[in-house]
Amino acid sequence: MESLASQAKPAAVLWLAGFLQAARLHRVVSFCASSRPLSARIAQCFLLNGFIFLGSLLTLKSVVIPILSWILPGDCSQLQEQHLCDHTVAVATYSFLRSVLIQIFYVLWFYPLYIFSFVLSTLWYNDIAKRALDVVKRKSLDATKALDAHTISESTEKPEGFDEVAIGIGEQVYSILLLTIFFIEVSVIGYIPYFGKPMNFLLLSLMYAYYCFEYKWNFFAVSLNERLDFFESNWAFFAGFGSPCVLPIFFFSPLTSYGVMAILYPLFVLTAAGTQAEKVIDQLKPSHGGKLQRIPVFFIAKRLTTQVLQLFPEVQKEQ
Repeated sequence: MESLASQAKPAAVLWLAGFLQAARLHRVVSFCASSRPLSARIAQCFLLNGFIFLGSLLTLKSVVIPILSWILPGDCSQLQEQHLCDHTVAVATYSFLRSVLIQIFYVLWFYPLYIFSFVLSTLWYNDIAKRALDVVKRKSLDATKALDAHTISESTEKPEGFDEVAIGIGEQVYSILLLTIFFIEVSVIGYIPYFGKPMNFLLLSLMYAYYCFEYKWNFFAVSLNERLDFFESNWAFFAGFGSPCVLPIFFFSPLTSYGVMAILYPLFVLTAAGTQAEKVIDQLKPSHGGKLQRIPVFFIAKRLTTQVLQLFPEVQKEQ
């Protein structure tokens, strides 16, 4: 209990610090003002995911469904010809037709639009992060290191040529597989009674925070081991950073939450690009006076990823 109490203060302080860093959306304005192509990409994300996707959902729920409910009512009291109430088949047919028409609307419009939005937005997010980090490098906000003052050995000899490319590809494969397994793990945990939802929120916050900072780490060529070590050693900070991005999931339907998160996510990518995480964490050490215990967030995902990669010896050798 004493150990748990000693961790409460640093965890709370770092969580709040991460949350506040994510909330610094004024950085988005600064980035957009520094790069016209970046501001154009942000505007495209808003147009596609906000105006078109969420606008279509709003039109369906506030216009299309009410009109269909008026034309094909499912309640006897809504029928203009009350004698039809005596025929339950007619009411059931109206309800069936209305449901079919709504499903057709989803199949022919929303699901293709969702796939199109997901693929295009993913490409845009990469471009947004690259342009933002170009601004960061140009302004010398974080000129040499992705983890700010983090102790990354600069004297270590790094492989060059084909070996460097092979290791880079191996790390990308490992990272993608690791995060995929971690996402499945988080989804399964969400179904556990009682404490499943809080754990799901915490792990989703960590996952989205990792996604936001991964662009920066990739840009500055931080190795996978270094980023995972830094992330797990400062998990409370990243949990706080990812919390605002995850909140829509718990307040909206799946499609609506996707649209909202698709708008918010690039904004948090920009705030991550402008966040000097290690500097913030180091500055907070005197205020909480403790050392945050490292939590192996990706322990299960790492073990499963290793098991999968053992099926492919060439990829495993590159790790």
